[in-house]
Amino acid sequence: MESSPSSNPVTPLGPTPGPDQLDSIKAQLDLVLLALESLVGLGSEAMLEAAQHLGLQGLMGDRVTLWRLRQASPLRKGQGRKKLDVDEARGLVLVSVHLAQQHQTKIREAVTKLEVVTAKQQPPHRVAVLGDYLDAFNNFYEERMAPDDLPTPDTLRDLALKLLVDLLFYSQSGGRRKLWLALLERSR
Repeated sequence: MESSPSSNPVTPLGPTPGPDQLDSIKAQLDLVLLALESLVGLGSEAMLEAAQHLGLQGLMGDRVTLWRLRQASPLRKGQGRKKLDVDEARGLVLVSVHLAQQHQTKIREAVTKLEVVTAKQQPPHRVAVLGDYLDAFNNFYEERMAPDDLPTPDTLRDLALKLLVDLLFYSQSGGRRKLWLALLERSR
């Protein structure tokens, strides 16, 4: 696992986003965490433990602070209560990657099963781990995101599966930089 630098846990992971990119980054980071929650059943406690392990208590030291960071996503119901700054975005990247690395085995298992069903042209929801993941992702998305931003069921399924594959890349060596650069690229 990648360890964080002790002097500044949120050292730059790559280029710094402009203020106009942060809204997109907020939404994308929340979706990455939503995918992790859906696949491995982790909650705010695991995120806070990861933050503490990484020395990020100053950015997200309690449930309320973490909730406010997650609510910064423009996709969320009641969003906009907290503006996300660059250090907070980097902190959420570090936490996301740390958690993905902790659960790499489960992520890899799910992606392997997805590859098998895709090759056989079978629906992913018929495989237990993928069906459970898709159900949890759909339920979390529908309960937390603004109703006017709800995508079609097929679009939501495709998003969930893309995020699952992305998690595999973020769980590997260099995952922090991969996630950060993907966030920047998608926010353009």
